[in-house]
Amino acid sequence: MTKISIIVPIYNVEKYLKRSLDSLVNQTLKDIEIILVDDGSTDNSYKIAEGYKKNYSNVMLVTKENGGLSDARNFGLQYASGEYMQLVVTLNMLIPLL
Repeated sequence: MTKISIIVPIYNVEKYLKRSLDSLVNQTLKDIEIILVDDGSTDNSYKIAEGYKKNYSNVMLVTKENGGLSDARNFGLQYASGEYMQLVVTLNMLIPLL
């Protein structure tokens, strides 16, 4: 079982997405899965997220119709397999876990 599932709702955040996702894929704790939930973005957010999915084996990308932040988080939970959950807002960066 994965230790931590990180759920990242995405909606029209292309300006911030790379910085946020770089902070996640570069964590020192490697026993994580990153679940990207595209909530019907109309900008390039999906394309950016798709690149991370292709380049990192622990990144999953799922899509849904726009339903808002809470709906996207709840949607992502059904894909999570971690012992612990972390909900992240794409405007934030995470410092490396020790």
